[in-house]
Amino acid sequence: MSRLTETISEVDHLLESYEFARACDLIYHFAWDDLCDWYLELSKETFASGNSVGTKRVLGHVLDQLLKLMHPVMPFITEELWTSFTGGESLVISKWPVADASHIDKKSEKLVTELQAIITEVRRFRNDQGIKTTQKVPGRFIAPADIATYAPAMAFVLKMESVDFVASASFEIGSVKVELDLTGTIDIGAERARLTKDLATAQKDLQTAQVKLSNEGFMAKAPENVVIEIKERLVTTSADIERITAQLAALPQS
Repeated sequence: MSRLTETISEVDHLLESYEFARACDLIYHFAWDDLCDWYLELSKETFASGNSVGTKRVLGHVLDQLLKLMHPVMPFITEELWTSFTGGESLVISKWPVADASHIDKKSEKLVTELQAIITEVRRFRNDQGIKTTQKVPGRFIAPADIATYAPAMAFVLKMESVDFVASASFEIGSVKVELDLTGTIDIGAERARLTKDLATAQKDLQTAQVKLSNEGFMAKAPENVVIEIKERLVTTSADIERITAQLAALPQS
């Protein structure tokens, strides 16, 4: 509701300034990113549990307001959808959305941003370990109370099973600790060998870049674009080494 209110306010400003392209872009990202990518994803556990009356009410309101915002640039499809959903006479004569400042909640927005970061990092970890997105893995979150409230929703999205297990891998994301049982999900030996090989390659690339950048003769003769490319490679390779090292540390001990 907070993001919807901000979107309505900003769209009003952009339309009044005749910045139609920016208004459309803002509506698009609210619909695709905030609503579809995150709100609907995090609501799946609520719908599955059958305790979704409040969630459905919020979703209905957001869809009503979103279709109205989209109507000036997508009149026909929004008219059809809105009249079908609401039973109203026509979007043309319906009230334009009004930004209600009382719905602005920066604390909730900050919390959702933290949830997004946690989900993104767990997905990245699973991908790095070669775990399929559809594969269920025993897991749990050890988190502060405000984040722990949403642990079931995050676990549902991340295919984490709430069962008794002994953690074989763990990592921290801010104030949250994630514990997983990867037993049987990956070939630990093969994965360790692959990561070790990747780490050695990255370390060699880092050393090569450092040698070139510390060579005064090379630096004096090398074109500027080449120097910039090597410096960028140095940063990228350093990040790769940090990432791979963390992945190796997170692997269960064989």
